[in-house]
Amino acid sequence: MRTIEGFYKVPTGRIAIVASRFNAVVVDALLKGAFDALTRYGIDLQKVDLIRVPGAFELPLVCDRLAETGKYQGIIALGCLIRGCTSHFDHVAGQCASGLATVGLKHQLPVIFEVLATNTLEDALDRSGGKQGNRGADAVLYLLEMCDLLGKIHE
Repeated sequence: MRTIEGFYKVPTGRIAIVASRFNAVVVDALLKGAFDALTRYGIDLQKVDLIRVPGAFELPLVCDRLAETGKYQGIIALGCLIRGCTSHFDHVAGQCASGLATVGLKHQLPVIFEVLATNTLEDALDRSGGKQGNRGADAVLYLLEMCDLLGKIHE
């Protein structure tokens, strides 16, 4: 039996990070974690493009447009949704997740979904550099692994 696994290997192509501005205190912390991880793994930041969008709902459209260019080996989507008193959270979270999954499948490209969907701001802060680590840094690791894995499948 052959096992195929990806490892944290520096990709050869460009990387896009698309980050929402909504809930900036959390998303900016996710970005800090992502850029710290990129630096730690020796990725040339000149090969990384950061694109800011208004909110999580806009992430899929921009990621799709970036994927269409063929310039990127992978995309990381960062955002934060915090449940409120209305159903808005549910609509945006579901459409964002579905849209980003569609982008990855349509373009056969790793699109790393790191849009926090939490009940409270405290939960979001815990996942963006607090008690539970930094999901922005984790997103970089997932991207490195997926880029390597997809390359190995074609070998």
